[in-house]
Amino acid sequence: MKSTFRFSPLFVALAATMSAGAYADDSTTAAASKDGFIDGSTLTLDLKNYYLSHRRHNGENNSVEWGQGFTGIFESGFTQGTVGFGIDVNAMLGLKLDGGGGTGGSSILPTTRATKAGNLYGDAPDSFSSAGGAVKMRAFGTVIKAGDLFLNNPVIAGGASRMLPMTFRGVEATNTSFDHLTLDAGQVSFDKLFNQSGNGRIGTYYGTLPDGKESKHMDWAGATYTGLPGVTTNLFASQLKDIWDQYYYDLDYTYAINDLISVNPGFHYYRTQSSGQALLGKIDNNTFSVHLGTTIGHQTITASLQKVNGNTPFDYIEDGDSIFLDNSQQWSDFNSPGEKSWKLAYLYDFVGWGLPGLTSGISYTRGTADLTKATQAADSGYDYYNPDGKDAMHWERDVDIKYVVQQGPAKNLGLRLRWSTNRSNDGYKTVDDNSDEYRVIVDYPINIF
Repeated sequence: MKSTFRFSPLFVALAATMSAGAYADDSTTAAASKDGFIDGSTLTLDLKNYYLSHRRHNGENNSVEWGQGFTGIFESGFTQGTVGFGIDVNAMLGLKLDGGGGTGGSSILPTTRATKAGNLYGDAPDSFSSAGGAVKMRAFGTVIKAGDLFLNNPVIAGGASRMLPMTFRGVEATNTSFDHLTLDAGQVSFDKLFNQSGNGRIGTYYGTLPDGKESKHMDWAGATYTGLPGVTTNLFASQLKDIWDQYYYDLDYTYAINDLISVNPGFHYYRTQSSGQALLGKIDNNTFSVHLGTTIGHQTITASLQKVNGNTPFDYIEDGDSIFLDNSQQWSDFNSPGEKSWKLAYLYDFVGWGLPGLTSGISYTRGTADLTKATQAADSGYDYYNPDGKDAMHWERDVDIKYVVQQGPAKNLGLRLRWSTNRSNDGYKTVDDNSDEYRVIVDYPINIF
């Protein structure tokens, strides 16, 4: 029998980052290591009070939860020398202030059970916690971490949009040997969701896997380049084993016409194809968004268009923020099969009124799709779209106000108010609901040392 050996994206990327680092100036590594394991260490504590109310208007249970989160992160420096070693440690604690008993399921607190309709309603525990860590090594311009990771790139991002952040368990390598270029690669097998204490196998946000089936791990590799004035571009490739291969490219450009006026065109593109055992069925999806923003003084107006091509939705890692599309909003991602959407957004920075730290934004997004073309294949994990939804339509309105204290004992204390209104017609009845969502977030990051 003829056998073949396939290099995984992780292996290739690790080799590339180490090779690139081998040409780095050793003085750069030595300078970065001079602070040492103790002197180069940091300890931060984030206190986040989070209230989330999701009001449904279609008869399902409302979700109303309120909690207090504590996230402590210690990052050591590196031992001195050509090869340096260090550790990162995190600890998280979530306290229930209100929620559960029929109002769970907002993703702030853990839930214990579900109704047949899928509405989470069990009482949340009074507290939940987790702790994790990673070991790390730095050599020749490359940092390798193994353990619990905070990730934020276009194909795998935990984000921090809830009371506690999301983490992934695996290995990551980052190389910064070349000016303006960052190379990133890794493999993860588990994740810890926003409202969980333990780790589970990495999954997808919109797909429903067959019973007893799961993806063993995800590989990724990518590059970020910022070498041209005003330009940022990313190129990433990833594989969620036995589910999909996903590729991403973006290009963002900001051009200052004068001191008061600038324009910002940009483009995001994802290509997703089923691979391996194709546990979610056949996927052949390419999704893109384009935007054009204009800043005049302290206000910015942005228009964006987004299109999903394929009979499955654009999907990404479960509960993460790895969707770098322009029309991904507070409630909806506007990512249904074949969906076309547009958005208008207006942002204002109140520093123009002499109120530094106060910012606001309002946006309106509208999407349409012919869901009769969505897959209904028996082996698909995306067969839940309305087969009668020929003229499916929904819209979302978002309002966001945030204030961050600029100085004094409470410096960096932030208060954020978010309000989202979503409405849809009958075409979306199996996947969307008419709802209003309110979030009140008080965030206080403290740099202890």
